[in-house]
Amino acid sequence: MVLHMGHGIRNTINNILYSGYERLLTSEIREFRVPEHIAIIMDGNRRFAHKSGKSTHQGHIQGANTTENVLDWSYELGVKQLTLYAFSTENLNRPEAEKKNLFELIGIKLEELIDDDRTHQRKMRVRILGNLNLLPLPLQKTARQVEDITKHYSNFYLNIAMAYGGRQEIVDAAKIIANKIRGRELILSDIDENIISAHLYPSDSLAVPDVDLIIRTGGDERISNFLPWQANGNECAAYFCAPYWPEFRKIDFLRSVRTYQTREHERQKNTVLRIVKLLSSTGYVEVYQVVNMSRRAADITSEEVFIILKELSGSGEMKHLALVW
Repeated sequence: MVLHMGHGIRNTINNILYSGYERLLTSEIREFRVPEHIAIIMDGNRRFAHKSGKSTHQGHIQGANTTENVLDWSYELGVKQLTLYAFSTENLNRPEAEKKNLFELIGIKLEELIDDDRTHQRKMRVRILGNLNLLPLPLQKTARQVEDITKHYSNFYLNIAMAYGGRQEIVDAAKIIANKIRGRELILSDIDENIISAHLYPSDSLAVPDVDLIIRTGGDERISNFLPWQANGNECAAYFCAPYWPEFRKIDFLRSVRTYQTREHERQKNTVLRIVKLLSSTGYVEVYQVVNMSRRAADITSEEVFIILKELSGSGEMKHLALVW
C-alpha cells in the first residue's frame, strides 16, 4: 500500500513538472517566429506495437491519435501548413492485410475530417500529395471528397502524403511540363523553379511551399525521399527524436519548434553581424541602415533586427564597432 501511494505521488509530481515545462516552452516559443510549414515523417507505429505487445493495426490506431493531437498543436501555435507522410510508395510492399487495415483507417480519419466542426471552423484545406491511382478505389473517392469539400478554405493547410515518393513527384512534374511544351502551353524559356514547383503534387492546385522544419520520430536520422524539392532548396531545419510516433508528446513537438527557432536566430544573427561589419568601414554604423539592409538581405522583421543588435552589443564581436542608435 505504501509503495502504491509512493508511485502515485511520483506520477502526480511528474505530471505537474511536465505541465509546467510545457507551459514554459510554449511561452518561450511564442516570443519568436514559428515555422510556417512543418513536415512530419510519422515513424515507429509498428515498432511501438511490437514493443507494447500489441498488433500492428493497434499501433497504427494509436499513431492516428497522435496525428490528431499534432494537428491541434500546429493550429494553436499558428503554423500555416502541416504536411504528414502517411504512406510512401515503398509502403506498397508491405503485407496485404496490413495495407488493407491501414487504408481503412486512413479512410475513416479522412471521413472524420469532413464531418469535424474544427475543419470548418479553422477553414482548413486538406490536400493529398501522391499518386492516388495506386490506392484502393474507396480511399481514392474519400480523398477526393475531402479535397473538394475544403477546396475553398485557405487559413490552414493539411497536406497528406499518400502513395508518395519524392523522386517520383519530380519525375511526374517533368512529364506534365514536357507535355505542356509539346502542346505549346509552355515554351522552354518559361521553365524555372516556380514553374516546376507549380507542377509538383498536387499539380492542379496551389503549390506546396518550401518546408521550414522536418520532424522525424522513431530514432532514424534520414529524410526517406520526403519532399526533396520543397525541403532541400530551403535549407530547412531537421529534428530527429527517439520516441515512436504513438509516444510523441507536445513537449517533443515544442522542442522541435524551438530547434527551428534557434537555427533561424543564428542565421539571422550572422546576417546582421555581416551587415554591421560592412557598414563599419564608414567609421560608424547607424541602426536604421542595419535594419533596412538586413530586411532586404534576409527574411527578418525590424523587431528581430533590434533584438539581435541588442544581443550583439553586449558581445565581443561588436566591441570595436561604433553603433549609433
